[in-house]
Amino acid sequence: MIPAMSLRDRLRRPLRDLRLSVTDRCNFRCRYCMPKEVFGPDHVFLPRRALLTYEETARVVRILAARGVEKVRITGGEPLVRRDLPRLIEQVAAVEGIRDVCLTTNGALLATHARRLGDAGLRRVTVSLDSLHDEVFREMNDVGVPVAKVLEGIAAASDAGLGPVKINAVVQRGRNDHTIVDLARHFHGTGHILRFIEYMDVGNSNGWKMDDVVPASEIVRRIHEALPLEPTEANYPGEVARRWRYRDGGGEIGVISSVTRPFCAACTRLRLSPDGKLFTCLFAAAGHDLRSILRAGASDDELAAAMDAIWTGRQDRYSELRSSRTRNLPKVEMSFIGG
Repeated sequence: MIPAMSLRDRLRRPLRDLRLSVTDRCNFRCRYCMPKEVFGPDHVFLPRRALLTYEETARVVRILAARGVEKVRITGGEPLVRRDLPRLIEQVAAVEGIRDVCLTTNGALLATHARRLGDAGLRRVTVSLDSLHDEVFREMNDVGVPVAKVLEGIAAASDAGLGPVKINAVVQRGRNDHTIVDLARHFHGTGHILRFIEYMDVGNSNGWKMDDVVPASEIVRRIHEALPLEPTEANYPGEVARRWRYRDGGGEIGVISSVTRPFCAACTRLRLSPDGKLFTCLFAAAGHDLRSILRAGASDDELAAAMDAIWTGRQDRYSELRSSRTRNLPKVEMSFIGG
């Protein structure tokens, strides 16, 4: 097997991060991710037997940790709708070489689960909250969940030692961009980290148009006019968010600009779907089937060889190549492999 430190893809990018999607189901129907028109009552989700078991998932993590993975982010769908998730977190956190286990959630169930997640070994949590305006937020999640429910989850996560909490807001022009300064004011001085994400053309069902994108530069300008900002250094090589701190010492924000300032060149992420497919890009058309190999009785060496081949053959850089030609190519839905 190739030593972990020398495992590089065709663009010389190392493998460091795993996005681990545990379910394709979600209790929200956000229009930029799982619009009701596509994911309605008749939508067929993965049956339980198709999902990797927690033991199978932990085995994949253990082998990938030997290949260089240090950080695991658990995603979905909404990961907290997967039964007994703390059991998986315990297994992943115990893997040698994994130094950070974190979770991305919409926050609606977080108040109920935060303490158990922390006790299981979860280190940090990221919560999606696109607006503090209740009417705007209810319209965006499209199931009527109020802002207060998510704020309750953020508070519970902080109390459980899962802070500072990161709060992600996807910004869409004409839908919630008029509320970004209110978000900044609310979390200013709290110790939590607010991150704004440019609306992306992930999947095939969200009706993405470039006109709906609010560039990161505009987001920073608007906030700077109300709460002066200055740029600060990245926490680590390959960090996707560009960091800005408040000049008055009130904390920081981040902006994720996959559309206007792509960061493909520094991407170190591999994604595992709930049914055991490895995806080498958020915008990939197809994944590599590991579940069949796992369930056919493959040895660890055989699994590692398959993963080595996937990563060393990787040359994805969709965001750098994005154009009118690439936007309409078939892509996996974000709800299937996480953000």
